[in-house]
Amino acid sequence: MSPAALKSTTAKAAKATTEKVEKSAKGAVPAGRQGSVRVDSARQASGGKEEAVSRIRIKIRAYDNRIIDQATKTIVETAERHDAKVVGPVPLPTEKMKFTVNRSTFVHKNAREQFEMRVHKRLVDIINANPKCIDALMSLSLPAGVDIEIKM
Repeated sequence: MSPAALKSTTAKAAKATTEKVEKSAKGAVPAGRQGSVRVDSARQASGGKEEAVSRIRIKIRAYDNRIIDQATKTIVETAERHDAKVVGPVPLPTEKMKFTVNRSTFVHKNAREQFEMRVHKRLVDIINANPKCIDALMSLSLPAGVDIEIKM
């Protein structure tokens, strides 16, 4: 490339960049930032005040991953059936507890067994749940072995 052509391409790139910056300053949404800008503009439109949004946070724990997935599917379907917005299920880190025991009771210290217990966890947020949705979630029958913690 000749030096003159190189100068013209860099000038075009600089002009395009300044146009993007000016557009974003005027309120246009830059690429890749649409979600956060929409939230801010919604706050500005309402006068800077946030609405009181009811949120239910459900933590689900189980030893078996198939059972926990079945339980989360049931909870999400119930919430969506009652017109609530569902965020999740978000898989949380699996808690692993390891135990090492001697195979024999008295001798053979080098002979050991190792056992592992895994606790799978999921997190589901339900936003703008109406009273019917809350009643349906409270009366839900879930598989045995699933622990549920609900915070409102």
